[in-house]
Amino acid sequence: MNQSREILRVKNIAKDFSGLEVLKSVNFKVAKHERHAVIGPNGAGKTTLFNIISGKYKPSSGSIVFKGEDISGRPPHILNHLKLCRSFQITNVFQELSVFDNVRSGTRCRNGLCYNFFKKPDSVPEIKEETERILEQIGLANERDIPARELSYGQQRALEIGITLSTQPELILLDEPTAGMTLEETAQAIKMIDRVTLNRTLIIIEHDMNVVFSLADTISVLHFGEILASGNPDEIRNDQRVKDAYLGEE
Repeated sequence: MNQSREILRVKNIAKDFSGLEVLKSVNFKVAKHERHAVIGPNGAGKTTLFNIISGKYKPSSGSIVFKGEDISGRPPHILNHLKLCRSFQITNVFQELSVFDNVRSGTRCRNGLCYNFFKKPDSVPEIKEETERILEQIGLANERDIPARELSYGQQRALEIGITLSTQPELILLDEPTAGMTLEETAQAIKMIDRVTLNRTLIIIEHDMNVVFSLADTISVLHFGEILASGNPDEIRNDQRVKDAYLGEE
């Protein structure tokens, strides 16, 4: 990988909880505009790794380098300002707000208007226009005026990604974005994620291999807290160690 294109480096990351070692010297790199999937069996440490990259946990050792800067242990709100943003396994939207207001809340905060009570929400045309563009991208333009609680599960996951996009992230972390979706919802989600991450950098945790192989440029396989293999989809698909540990022969 050309270092000048590198946006994230995970260096010798280890994490233990009261003596329980969850991650052991995890290393991988992500290039700018790369879509990188992290896969592995339950208990492999994937969500712990995401929690460390996104600032929820501090590593026991090692470092996270984002855009050349060591961000290890920095809190999520600081990382958000640095343009590193994350969605969660559990849908996290403002249920009583309209779809439009959910996305606009992120756009307003990015423009420094979170707590500005002297500017009405509609008084900045650029924010309204940007919000509408995001709603088009995530396929919710027709649902803009309904409360988020009335959306289907798949639509709520799309809305959460829309809120993430409203911060104009340079690196997006998606934690199992299609978990719990029907086959039809998953197919729609793949198209939407493909669309909104074009020319953006993505790290995704996902159990659905159809999602992974549809989206990822690079795949890292986490097994018992260590990277078992890293490579392009064909290399991972044909790696005997990965078949034995996770994918199976099929």
